[in-house]
Amino acid sequence: MDLPAGFSAHVANIGIKDATDDFVVVAADRPVPAAAVFTRSRFAGPSVELSRAHAADGTLQAVVVVSKNANVATGEQGRSDATELVAGVAGSLGCRPEDVLVASTGVIGRPYPMDRIRSHLAAMPAPTGDVTLDRVAEAITTTDTHPKTAGARLRTLDGGEATVVGVAKGVGMIEPDMATMLAFVLTDAEVDAATLDTEFRWVVDRTFNSLSVDTDTSTSDTAAVLAGGAAGPVDPADLRRAMLEVCTDLTRQLAADGEGAETLLVVTVDGARDDEQARRVAKSIVNSPLVKTAVHGADPNWGRVAMAVGKADDVDDVHPDRVRITFGDTEVYPTLLDDAALAGLESYLRLDEVRIGVELGVGSGAWTVYGCDLTDGYVRINADYTT
Repeated sequence: MDLPAGFSAHVANIGIKDATDDFVVVAADRPVPAAAVFTRSRFAGPSVELSRAHAADGTLQAVVVVSKNANVATGEQGRSDATELVAGVAGSLGCRPEDVLVASTGVIGRPYPMDRIRSHLAAMPAPTGDVTLDRVAEAITTTDTHPKTAGARLRTLDGGEATVVGVAKGVGMIEPDMATMLAFVLTDAEVDAATLDTEFRWVVDRTFNSLSVDTDTSTSDTAAVLAGGAAGPVDPADLRRAMLEVCTDLTRQLAADGEGAETLLVVTVDGARDDEQARRVAKSIVNSPLVKTAVHGADPNWGRVAMAVGKADDVDDVHPDRVRITFGDTEVYPTLLDDAALAGLESYLRLDEVRIGVELGVGSGAWTVYGCDLTDGYVRINADYTT
């Protein structure tokens, strides 16, 4: 997949951890409207602190990503290193440091290998349009099993066509409190910064903010969008739909590739008092270790779903006699299936994607969240993460 018109990229290995690509610069041909959201973790890294300030004015020209090193909990040295990295990229591109967003991902508590970064920046070639989106996606990965990309098209107001593309990484330490992991969206649509920010936050809320692999919020979560404008102006509603398509696709890929995961778990709650209550209940279900292990074991134990509904926050108006639970298209509560019928659901739970639905019978609120099963593979990956 190609980058949108007006964007270029540089990808390289500079030896952060191994011989795979670990350094990425994606640049627009000028400062462009941008929006970004970041982790709310109290342990946010210097990259997040610096980028939050740089994105505040709604304008960026470039994103630099260092993978396999989070540069988190590295104190003043980490802040100095992130600032130097941004300044070096800005100098190479001929733009202001304030127009560069920096993101890092990997092991916490280790400083950047600045000697390698300085050497690379000193000889870094200019980004080109020949670098594919797939190569950018590959270079930002850590424990991902494959790169994650998505794209969509929309019409411009003059009858032409604009493109929205995105890349994302992250398979563990994922339950966002803003966006999640690293995700970057690029578009050649023309839109003002305020509109872009409004639409992107709406999309992030329904995609990256509705994802959970393991209930753990990263210290480095960053999601950003840059709008180059080369294709011309678009209807904001059309841009929202295109970004929603791209970010939903990326969210599903992230959930399906959760560390050790074998099953994509999609939970939809409707009939809630409002959307926020639906979201809380859906998150309670997708985050339950008992629900996740039941899905992994193809065990149609709907009682675990009922448990997760009952323990959710602010569900005083939810009554069991009005709740309905489904696995796929099959109602499992209040219709009580016999053992033979429940056994028949085991084949459904062995599919690559399992959908759990809950109707609360309270109001019209609804929300969908994305997650995965919990396997012994997750334990092994994280038990051996830094060794």
